[in-house]
Amino acid sequence: MSEIYNKIIDLSEKYADYTAKNLSNLVKIKSLSLQERDVQLELKRQMEEAGFDEVFIDGLGNVIGRIGNGKRILAIDGHMDTVDLGNPDNWEFDPLGGEIRDGYVHGRGTVDQEGGPAAFVTAGRILKELGFNRDLTIYFVGSVMEEDCDGLCWKYIVEEDKIRPDFVISTEPTNLNIYRGHRGRMEMQVHFYGVSAHGSAPERGKNAIYMASKVALEVEKLNERLKVDEFLGKGSVTVTEFVSNSPSLCAVSDYARIHLDRRLTWGETKESAVAEIEELIKGMNAKVEVLYYQEKAYTGLEYGMEKYYPTWKMEEDSEVVQKGVSAFKKLFKKEPKVDKWTFSTNGIMTCGTYGIPTIGFGPGNEVLAHAPNEKVPISDLVAAAAFYAAFAYEI
Repeated sequence: MSEIYNKIIDLSEKYADYTAKNLSNLVKIKSLSLQERDVQLELKRQMEEAGFDEVFIDGLGNVIGRIGNGKRILAIDGHMDTVDLGNPDNWEFDPLGGEIRDGYVHGRGTVDQEGGPAAFVTAGRILKELGFNRDLTIYFVGSVMEEDCDGLCWKYIVEEDKIRPDFVISTEPTNLNIYRGHRGRMEMQVHFYGVSAHGSAPERGKNAIYMASKVALEVEKLNERLKVDEFLGKGSVTVTEFVSNSPSLCAVSDYARIHLDRRLTWGETKESAVAEIEELIKGMNAKVEVLYYQEKAYTGLEYGMEKYYPTWKMEEDSEVVQKGVSAFKKLFKKEPKVDKWTFSTNGIMTCGTYGIPTIGFGPGNEVLAHAPNEKVPISDLVAAAAFYAAFAYEI
C-alpha cells in the first residue's frame, strides 16, 4: 500500500502545472449562481480529457464524473458557482484573469471553491493512470447553486438522480485540514401587522415599527443566551434587514418585517429556533416565516427547498474521519488537524439531512472566501489531488 501512496504523491506533483492550468481556465469563466453553464461545460471537458469512465450533466446542471463500478459509493463534491466580484478597486489583480504566478493561482473562485474540483479532476486522472480497480464507485460532482442555497444540488442528486453515496468528501477550503462538521443555519422573517392612523394622532393606531423594534432588541438579548457546543461553538441570531411600510410618511406604519440570520449549533433545530422567536412575539399581531428558495437553474429547471440547513458533525472516531486521518498520515507523514468550518457547506444536505458520513478537505484558506485578492497555493492543489486519490484507496 505504501508504494501506491508514493506513486500518488509523485503523480500529483507531476501534474501540478496541469492542475493549476485547469483551475485557471475555470476561474476565467464568470460563474455566479444560476449562471454556471459555461464553467460546467469546461469542467465536463476536463473530466473527459482526464479519462473518466463517464461524465454527464444532470437536470439541475451538476456535472457528474464517474470512475469505477463498485458497490460502495464515494462522492467528492465541489460547487462551481461563485459570489460576485465586489468593488474592483479592492483587487490587486484581475479577478477573472486566472493568473498563475509566485506559486499561486489568482482570482475569484480559486478558494471558494473551484480549486477543489480542479484538484479532484487531477485525482481522477491519477486513479485512472494507476488502474484503480477497488470495489468502489467514485462520483466527482461539480455542483451548482450552492452560494444561493446550500445543499439544493445534493437534494436533487439524491432524490432525482437517485445517487446516494456511502461517503462524501466536500472540497470546500479547509487549509488542508480535515473538517468534520459545522453549525447549521436558517433564514427567517418576522412579519408585524399594525394599524395605520394619521401621524398627528399616533395613539389612534398601532405602530408596526415599534413592535418590530422591540422584538429586534429582544433578538439581540436572545443571541447572548443561545446554546454552546464544545466542538461547534455557540449558536447565534442577528437581525440583518428591517423593512417597513405605511400609507404615507404622515401615517403610522401598519407593516414591518425583520430578517433573521440564525446559526444553529448542535442540538438546535428549526423547530426550537422558531419557538424562540414565537415566544418573543407572543401577544403581538405578528408571525414567523421560514423562507423558501425556488429558482430556475441554468438548465431551465425550476427547483427549490426550505431555507433550513441542518447542523452536522461526525464523531472523531467515525470511519470516514479515521480513514481521512489515515490517508493524510500515509501521504504527508504527519498528523492532520481535525477541525470544523465557520461557514455552511453542502454537508448540511449530505450529512445534516441524509445522514451520509461526510468530511471536508480542500485547498486554500477559508478566510479568503468571498474576499478580494482571492488566491490558492498550487502546493495546496497538489496536496488535495493526492488526498482525494489516496482516500479512494483507503476507504
